[in-house]
Amino acid sequence: AGLIEVVEAYRVQHKTHRLPTKGGTRYASSINLQEVEALSCLMTIKNTIAGLPYGGAKGGIKIDPRSLSKAEIERVTRNYTTALCKKSSLGPAVDVPGPDIGTGEREMTLIKDQYHHLYGTRDINYAGVTTGKSIVHHGIRGREEATGLGVFYSTKQILNNDDQLKKLGVTKGLKGKRFIVQGFGNVGYWASKFFVEEGAILIGVAEADGSFTCEDGINPDDLWRYKREKKGTKGYLHAAGLNGKEFINEEAIYET
Repeated sequence: AGLIEVVEAYRVQHKTHRLPTKGGTRYASSINLQEVEALSCLMTIKNTIAGLPYGGAKGGIKIDPRSLSKAEIERVTRNYTTALCKKSSLGPAVDVPGPDIGTGEREMTLIKDQYHHLYGTRDINYAGVTTGKSIVHHGIRGREEATGLGVFYSTKQILNNDDQLKKLGVTKGLKGKRFIVQGFGNVGYWASKFFVEEGAILIGVAEADGSFTCEDGINPDDLWRYKREKKGTKGYLHAAGLNGKEFINEEAIYET
């Protein structure tokens, strides 16, 4: 016989002055209500700064997705969606989740599918209940790399702004610049990929399962393939491992 487990899950709508509210949904064993509340507040700020007509929101489920099967993750995701719908806290005009740590297009597609199962005949805009869905399930092209591309463009803009360069004390452009990323998920990978294509050199990565550097440069595509195959970056062959404190010191050395 199987075991029944009660899973903690959260969804916080920080500001509803503009609807729908918008923010990611993360799956992580360390998540708690206070963290979700803080992140939803940050989403309000980010949406406002970007001029987006949304209030801020954030959600999360207290699980380690790496320890669950695909079928278990699907059941958790569908039950989470149903629970939100029962409280009228989900919908294209109410609150629109997106991917975050531990989630991606599969989870967003599952939420959309469950919402459609519950309300599809009454909500012609049901497909807009989540962002970050797969292309074949009403997603949009470019979503996967969008956030990392935004990091790339904003950094490139700063490094071509003479006033900012004087303040930072660095030379113009990305070419030849060495950089370190904190986190090598979807955003970290795509940002690193675009930086390297522009001539910058990835010399370090900080991940939950370890930090490492390589003065000769790290190939983002190679590391991304390794992470997907091994379910993490630990043991990556082309880099030297460091603990968190050493990594911070290493970062300071490279930045000088």
